[in-house]
Amino acid sequence: MEENMKRHALAQAILALETEEECNLLLEDLCTIKEIEDMAHRFEIAYLLSQGKTFIDVEKSTGASSATISRVNRCLKYGKGYRSVIEKMKNNQK
Repeated sequence: MEENMKRHALAQAILALETEEECNLLLEDLCTIKEIEDMAHRFEIAYLLSQGKTFIDVEKSTGASSATISRVNRCLKYGKGYRSVIEKMKNNQK
């Protein structure tokens, strides 16, 4: 299967999920525990930065390296994935 088709199939699988439990089950099948922990850690960093926390605050509360925080911050500023999902989460909490 061509790379674009593989990514499309994965995206469709993710979009088919209906519950947090289904999501966790798929993540556990697709990823190692370390990979899931790393993704969760990066998302926590993105969320904190989106709340206006400083690099130092994020470093202290998460234990993340400045390189990881910088990488996530760059994605948060110039990418669209983190911002889009965080905004949806905020709207769902209202």
